[in-house]
Amino acid sequence: MSKAPQQNSTPGVNGISVIHTQAHASGLQQVPQLVPAGPGGGGKAVPPSKQSKKNSPMDRNSDEYRQRRERNNMAVKKSRLKSKQKAQDTLQRVNQLKEENERLEAKIKLLTKELSVLKDLFLEHAHNLADNVQPSNTENTTASSENAGQ
Repeated sequence: MSKAPQQNSTPGVNGISVIHTQAHASGLQQVPQLVPAGPGGGGKAVPPSKQSKKNSPMDRNSDEYRQRRERNNMAVKKSRLKSKQKAQDTLQRVNQLKEENERLEAKIKLLTKELSVLKDLFLEHAHNLADNVQPSNTENTTASSENAGQ
């Protein structure tokens, strides 16, 4: 009978173990698999700059802690004011664009009316010209026939 593959677990990087599968003679390929090392062993890697801060907790009564908190509070206040100002500027810009849009739509309406009136005038004038002007061929034919008869 064939023998089942053996699995050996070795500790890996960042709390992840690598399982090595030993195949038997039937020709199975070895494929490494990543699995968590154990309960609570997984998680994100912490950059070295953050690790040093977590390892030395600050005393809440220390001057350094107070200064950091004060600087952070000022930064938060500044950020919120900046965000509020940006929202107000955006709202003001929206209102300006709405007003401009209304003015432009009114102008379009006016120009469309004007165009319609001018088209009507043009068509009326063109029809009057067409009614008043006789074709030149008819005039020449009548004049020729009168001359021929004399």
